[in-house]
Amino acid sequence: MSTPVGPYVPAIRFGDMVVISGQLGLVANSDGTSTMVEGGTAAELDQVLTNVASVLATKGARIDQVVKATMFLADMADFPLVNDVWVRHFGEHRPTRSTIGVAALPLGGRVEVEVWAHAPVEG
Repeated sequence: MSTPVGPYVPAIRFGDMVVISGQLGLVANSDGTSTMVEGGTAAELDQVLTNVASVLATKGARIDQVVKATMFLADMADFPLVNDVWVRHFGEHRPTRSTIGVAALPLGGRVEVEVWAHAPVEG
């Protein structure tokens, strides 16, 4: 999991809900810095969703508990491409999702995703 690129936390739990801040396609380097994964939008989204799963796990949640996602795309022409990657990560699980075209993303990213998950606290 990479370090946040701004003054916010990557995730917060309130009751049975877990909210994840927007995740980019960053990979952590051994020196503590982060680098955008190479390979374009599909590779970035693959890393983004890997990061989402990792951040969810820190709060005791799983990707199949995601109920709402918002995806930000730097180029809406990539919409069909990201759908293929999305299905590989979510399988038959289909959370609600909005996809928004944006002029730019932090660190030159091509795609960013934030999610909400319903993850009941065991107890």
